[in-house]
Amino acid sequence: MDKKVLVSGIGGNVGQGIIRNINKVFPNVIIVGVDINDFSSGNHLCDIFYKVPYANDSRYIESINEIVKKEQVNLIIPSTDYEVFYLSKYQHLIKCTIAVSEFKTADFCTDKMKTYEHFRDHNMSFAPSTLPSKYVSNQFDKLIVKPIEGRGSRDIYINPKNISAFSDKFLVQKLYEGIEVTIAFYVNKVNILHGFITQERTLESGTTKNTKVTKAYDALVEPLLNKLIKSANFSGSINLQAIITKENTIHPFEVNCRISGTNSMRSNFGFEDIKYTLQEYLFNDKLSKVRIREGIATRIIMDVIYTEAKDYNEATNKKSTHFIF
Repeated sequence: MDKKVLVSGIGGNVGQGIIRNINKVFPNVIIVGVDINDFSSGNHLCDIFYKVPYANDSRYIESINEIVKKEQVNLIIPSTDYEVFYLSKYQHLIKCTIAVSEFKTADFCTDKMKTYEHFRDHNMSFAPSTLPSKYVSNQFDKLIVKPIEGRGSRDIYINPKNISAFSDKFLVQKLYEGIEVTIAFYVNKVNILHGFITQERTLESGTTKNTKVTKAYDALVEPLLNKLIKSANFSGSINLQAIITKENTIHPFEVNCRISGTNSMRSNFGFEDIKYTLQEYLFNDKLSKVRIREGIATRIIMDVIYTEAKDYNEATNKKSTHFIF
């Protein structure tokens, strides 16, 4: 019987990248896609589609379990922070394997203040952070205010004049100047770093638009990752965001306890974290070696055309009549 993988958040670029990578490497795996919307640009990638409640809805876990049972799903790969949080918290109730870290780790990664405190308590570099209610005037020479929980680079304010205008649902963080990098790394089942890739990037609407794969910062990145892995029980693919200053120092400012949005790009540069995830969690197979190639990548817009569909409910998966260009 063919294996089935449930991918969440297929309306976003993370989920769509995950599916494209699965289809490329394991074309016989059946994709069950779920999203909070009936129709999105990710529907055409799925073999089967279901609409689900928001992850913080009391019905979410029940709905996932119903899909798992009905479709006989073998593996769940979440693509959003909140789904990682709740699937990790309630993974003991889910009737199949989930590619997710333990809840204690997912919890501190979801809350940026807890992330800072974890790094601080384990003597690791991290951008100094505080809550607006505790911010002291001129505490940071330059600063950034952002939601304390993940918002996909939305609702971000650079050097706002009135910190007291923000509630403690936001975080005040020291702003470092330099090169922004996104670092994807994979932690295997025995809590060892399997490999990593570092990308300089530029953002557009909260997602990576252009990226440059580089090995220039490996000497800074690798020791930090190994120390981070020793400090918590990470599993699978994780994303670390940081600033490299002109003094050649690294300052992390965020950790995403999930597969990140550049997965569709980096798989072409030798870091195939979706492949590793299925090798470990679906097939119990040996992990492929990481062989990083440098280069650049950019994203383009494409159209998905459903030529015969008369309504959105006729365009729910790849079996729908459509033409892509």
